[in-house]
Amino acid sequence: MAELDIDAVDWERVEAVAFGDKLLGSEAFSALFREGMKLIEETANYLDGPGRDHSRTLDRAGALTYATESMRLTTRLMQLASWLLLQRAVNEGELSKDQAKIDSSKVSIGSLGKPEISEAAQSLPEPLHTLITRSLRLQERVAHLDRLLYDSKALPPADNAVGNNLARLAAAFAGKAG
Repeated sequence: MAELDIDAVDWERVEAVAFGDKLLGSEAFSALFREGMKLIEETANYLDGPGRDHSRTLDRAGALTYATESMRLTTRLMQLASWLLLQRAVNEGELSKDQAKIDSSKVSIGSLGKPEISEAAQSLPEPLHTLITRSLRLQERVAHLDRLLYDSKALPPADNAVGNNLARLAAAFAGKAG
């Protein structure tokens, strides 16, 4: 294996690795995608089955909270599904990253909101609480990946701190060598 000559590296031309782009093509993204689609399916099955029965057992305030939170949950999941499907389309070459950036800006990942923790929310069935919690965790992960991919402020600075420090060290020791 060839040894890297640190002094020969042109640190001005070294670029940071775009981890977000690498992650999109990875098994980690595929797992995130599958997790999101599975959560959507589980939520639909719950809301159309046991959740419907659970909602009928709630008092008026509980039923209103149930309706509100289940609507927030389904809205959140549809937004997440849209974002995940856009990124998968980029992975499969069906969409350019620039087009996905434009389209994903229409998907409101960061402003989906969290469910209110009110007294009425305490009466929600445990399966709904669990689905909401899982959807919020998925939202956090997708929002983080979205920032890595599309938020220029999330990118590392163009200045190469390691290269600059190595250059300063080399200059300092070069002056003392003579």
